[in-house]
Amino acid sequence: MPMPTPPPIPPPTPLSLRPFHPTHDAPLLRTWVTSHAELMTWAGPSFSWPLDEAQLTAYAAEPGRHTWTAVTPAGDPVGHASIAGTRLGRVLIAPEARGRGLGETLVSLTVSRAFGELNLPQLGLGVWAHNTAAIRLYEKLGFRTHDTLKDVEEVDGVPWTAHQMKLIAPDPSQ
Repeated sequence: MPMPTPPPIPPPTPLSLRPFHPTHDAPLLRTWVTSHAELMTWAGPSFSWPLDEAQLTAYAAEPGRHTWTAVTPAGDPVGHASIAGTRLGRVLIAPEARGRGLGETLVSLTVSRAFGELNLPQLGLGVWAHNTAAIRLYEKLGFRTHDTLKDVEEVDGVPWTAHQMKLIAPDPSQ
C-alpha cells in the first residue's frame, strides 16, 4: 500500500523590513521577551532585566546601529533584527509566529541589506551554543563558526557558551 502524500508545507509569509520605531514597536517587542533567560538569548548581556522602553529607545538611537522591524504584507510586526558596524544581532521572531520559516526570511533580508545598501564586506554574529535552531539557520545561510567562547556568561546558575560566526560578502565579480 503506498504511503499517503503529506500535505504541502505552505511557503513562508513574505516579509519586509521597516525601520524600528521605539514608540510603536518597543511595547510589542517587550511582550516577546518574557524572562531574563529569553533576554539573554536575544541580546546577550547588553540589556538589563526587566527590559523596558527606555533601554530599547537608547538601543535604537546608538550611532551606527540599524534596527528593523519585520512586517507581514498586512503590516503586522512579527520580527526584529539589527546591525551595528559589521555585526548582526538582536534577531527575534514573535513567539506566535515561530516555526513558519520567518527567521530565515528575516535573516536573509537583513543580510541583503548588509551587503547591499550598507555595502559591508562581512557580517559577524554571536549565538549561544544551546540555541541549535538558530545555529542551523545561520549555517544554512552560509555563516560559519570561527571561534567558540566557552562559559562566557552564566544565566540562572548555568554557564553559557557562545559561538562567533561570520559570513563574507559575495564577490560582485562572480
